[in-house]
Amino acid sequence: MDPITITQAIILGIVEGVTEYLPVSSTGHLIITASLLGLDTPAERKEAVDAFTIVIQGGAILAVLGLYRARIAQMIRGLRGRDDGGRRLLVNLVIAFLPAMVLGALLNDWIVAQLFHPAPVIVALALGGLAMILMGPWQRRFYHDPRPGDPDVVHTFTDIEHLTWRRALGIGLLQCVAMWPGTSRSLMTIVGGMIFGLRARHAAEFSFLLGLPTLGGACVYRVVRNLLSDEPSMFTVLGGPEVLVGIVVAFIAAALAIKWFVHYLSAHGIALFGWYRLALAAVLAVLLLRGTLTIAP
Repeated sequence: MDPITITQAIILGIVEGVTEYLPVSSTGHLIITASLLGLDTPAERKEAVDAFTIVIQGGAILAVLGLYRARIAQMIRGLRGRDDGGRRLLVNLVIAFLPAMVLGALLNDWIVAQLFHPAPVIVALALGGLAMILMGPWQRRFYHDPRPGDPDVVHTFTDIEHLTWRRALGIGLLQCVAMWPGTSRSLMTIVGGMIFGLRARHAAEFSFLLGLPTLGGACVYRVVRNLLSDEPSMFTVLGGPEVLVGIVVAFIAAALAIKWFVHYLSAHGIALFGWYRLALAAVLAVLLLRGTLTIAP
């Protein structure tokens, strides 16, 4: 069994970095990419590649740390009692993170065994696409800008510094749906934020920041579990330099994708990504039926 090549590591790093914070499912794209590259067999290499696709999320995490260092500094000031907005944001991120932390630990093994295959990913891509297409028109009908003398605080837009803890918890519960690969953590947190009154770009920023503990926890958990396993580690199976290259490439690709994504959302909303998901699901379904894309046992 050969390890992955540097070229394959670069491809996976690009796919991870570009798709991690876009609402198109990084996990789904990585599973499909690994399958098309022939990296889902034999079983020993597939297990190592599955771990690798989670570990290279570390590069995407570093990209958010760099781009949103001002927000992170604000939360640190809030922790010290020097910034009320930063404190509220930090508390809300913790509240939103807790459901995924609990359910992720309980359901991880079952999810990996049952859902890390192309067919469930295709279904999730399609359903998520429909949700994104419908979300923009629904939000425009349901929410409005605050108006002088308007007592309605339930159906007015808010921002991440004034999000209530109940709405943050709702976003966190919706994030748990993203444990189904192909659904997309970014999709569920952005759509969740929009459901609870955040504009698309504010929902995206909350999603990026929420990804720090969520992705970081998953990354550390998978590395420790992989290293403590009786089976050869992913570094042995895939190669240490290849893993490092994947992380670095993911960092660069994620930084570029985030900056473009926020600019795009401010002007156009999220519907385009919904149509992309539907088109991708249709193409992948055809490939699966023709046998070009296989489902690894």
